[in-house]
Amino acid sequence: MRVMVLVKATTESEAGLMPSSDLLQAMGKFNQDLLAAAVLLAGDGLQPSSKGKRIAFHGQDRTVIDGPFPETSELVAGYWIWQVKDMAEAVEWVKRCPNPMPGPSEIEIRPLYELSDFALA
Repeated sequence: MRVMVLVKATTESEAGLMPSSDLLQAMGKFNQDLLAAAVLLAGDGLQPSSKGKRIAFHGQDRTVIDGPFPETSELVAGYWIWQVKDMAEAVEWVKRCPNPMPGPSEIEIRPLYELSDFALA
């Protein structure tokens, strides 16, 4: 199964503060472990929402909203796409992950839809 692993934003990540060199090294090693286990398919960090845009849809209308966006805890600071056998394996990998932020943080795991999920019954 494929999952998207979402690193939730924090006040620090939204301020554009870069991780320490120790954290970069630890995350680099973790990513190498994911690659060696053939789990990692893709991943990147995201710049703060102040550099982003949202497009709101209402029927045929489109409204562009400039960042930054409120509710930092609901924003995403980075992501991975992993190939795992099940959700339990994804949870075990996340538990091995270094804390991605200097303070308290959260990582969310969401399964991706697969073509088989849309198979006609």
